[in-house]
Amino acid sequence: MPNPPPSTTLRLPIDPLTNLPSINTFDGLSDFLRTAIADEDSQLFSESMAALARQAEIVVSDLRKSRHRNRASPVLMDMLTVLRQHRAFVVELGPSWRGLYEYAAYLQALNNFRVLIGQWLLKVAPWDDDLPVTPADFELVAWRTMGEGMLLVDMYEQLLLRPDVPEPRSDFDRLRENQVARVLQWWQKLRR
Repeated sequence: MPNPPPSTTLRLPIDPLTNLPSINTFDGLSDFLRTAIADEDSQLFSESMAALARQAEIVVSDLRKSRHRNRASPVLMDMLTVLRQHRAFVVELGPSWRGLYEYAAYLQALNNFRVLIGQWLLKVAPWDDDLPVTPADFELVAWRTMGEGMLLVDMYEQLLLRPDVPEPRSDFDRLRENQVARVLQWWQKLRR
């Protein structure tokens, strides 16, 4: 596993007045994700997450204009599509990622986001043409999900910077070693 140079860690720009991260839009997060990461796996992850952030920005913008079912449903469906694609990418990540505690938490956040969007799309009273989700509700869940993803990337980047961490091995490699050892034992018995 190639280690990135120490200077390429994922850090959010800090506002000097508030001493808090200065990214406050999904577009800003998307731009940051595209430029902040040097490791190839992290870069691919960030590009996928940036697509999710861009779609979230579109949804929030459209929900501010109208929550009417005919107008808001298509953008939420598009969000579901992007969310499913991103989740499929995350599921395919290697053992270095899957070994992190934050990996399972991020998958859970993605699943919860997907379920919530489905509930918002289905939960409409017959007399109400507006979807039950407000821009603020959507934004809150989207930022929480993106935060889980940012934490996962940060922990992965920190793992790469640790010199004492050996190359991760998959369960398949261990299983294969066990099978080879058993075959060699069996072969030795046959030769006697």
